[in-house]
Amino acid sequence: MRRRRRKGLSEAFEKENPDKCILWSSGYDWSYQASNVTGTHRMQLKTILNHVEKHKSFVYGAIRFCGKGNDLEIEVSIHPRRNSRPVCSGCQRPGPQYDRLKPRRFEFVPLWAIAVYFVYRMRRVDCRRCGVTVEQVPWGDGQCHLTKTYRWFLAAWAKRLSWQEVANVFHTSWQSVFRSVRHAVIWGVVNRSWGAVTAIGIDEIAWQKGHKYLTLVYQIDDGCKRLLWIGRERTEDSLRGFFQVLPDDVRKGITFVCSDMWKPYLKVIAEQANKAVHVLDRFHVMVHFNKALDEIRAEEARQLKRDGYEPVLKHSRWCLLKRPANLTAKQLVKLAELMKYNLRSVRSHLLREEFQRFWEYVSAGWAGRFLDEWCTRTMRSRLEPMKRVARMLQAHRTLILNWFRARGTISAGVVEGFNNKAKLTTKKAYGFRTYEAIEIALYHQLGKLPEPEFTHRFW
Repeated sequence: MRRRRRKGLSEAFEKENPDKCILWSSGYDWSYQASNVTGTHRMQLKTILNHVEKHKSFVYGAIRFCGKGNDLEIEVSIHPRRNSRPVCSGCQRPGPQYDRLKPRRFEFVPLWAIAVYFVYRMRRVDCRRCGVTVEQVPWGDGQCHLTKTYRWFLAAWAKRLSWQEVANVFHTSWQSVFRSVRHAVIWGVVNRSWGAVTAIGIDEIAWQKGHKYLTLVYQIDDGCKRLLWIGRERTEDSLRGFFQVLPDDVRKGITFVCSDMWKPYLKVIAEQANKAVHVLDRFHVMVHFNKALDEIRAEEARQLKRDGYEPVLKHSRWCLLKRPANLTAKQLVKLAELMKYNLRSVRSHLLREEFQRFWEYVSAGWAGRFLDEWCTRTMRSRLEPMKRVARMLQAHRTLILNWFRARGTISAGVVEGFNNKAKLTTKKAYGFRTYEAIEIALYHQLGKLPEPEFTHRFW
């Protein structure tokens, strides 16, 4: 194997790998030389860049080292091809060159943990339409110092790690990562296809203290599950904004809508998607039962303590709230002891378990008959929280029975799963201070946004 004089990093590499390869920097020429039985092959860094990042009407020039130690950098100069005309950044039309600006550096994907910069003297175009403007270059846009490829690189890693962690790993700033993710989200939202949306789920999550909510709309079709839209607050106007941006043909194709019992949502859905089957899922209904049961238990436990009775309801919360099939052996014993007492908490528990039979019906007609009978019996009880639940069921009777008409088609479990991922996104970023940041992060993580075609993917 031939040997040459080497400097810097190549000397340490040669000592550790004397029989593998030689890496050296000779002036502006970075090369890679490997030996095998067939002979010696030499590859320049320019060749690699032309393979993974080739730009029409531009060529790579000199390549050199800058800095020392941990601040080592690689600068790659770029030159326009001869007789090429600059493209106006305003109207995207070629025009005559006016003059050239000072050299500008664009940060590229790091190579071997070494920062890489493209150095180029931007040309100004004497455009007939836009006047004198700076030219448009294919590797960057605007005043951003990051190349497009590097922005997509950081955005891809931001799906796996927190934004601050990505900034620390690749020795950049949080703002650079944020701008990269924003660039990816804007491109994806503009170029995404709505496709055939037949089922949507609507829900809200809290993202800040002080009752700050976001309205989230998900597509929950069997073949495609993604975040479609984010609205500020949980008002009628916020949800109505989704149907305003939705194309008419897509809106008319919606067959099922799943939501909770929030009145603004119910009103807007009745206006905008009146032909769709609106489903109040089992999860949202049973939440009200558990809240009522827990309220009765807490009040009764305080009453027993005030009257000086034995605290039989102590440590009984989950015994009453959990389904019998999910109870532990210790909780089963505790529940059996409670059943010996004529307590309001026990009667409420039995009413809730009796209502579970409602979900076992197949026909919406028979389920409706059972619902009416259960509500009648509950209204005769002296359990005010359970009576509120009965009144709520009667008020939303039609929407609740739609659960049987859409059985096996949609489920709010998908919506709750997306909500958990949304909360995880906010926690992973240690909280977002602005609405723009949380909106971009959620679209980035849950939107399944498209990406442009790349000659080479670095992630």
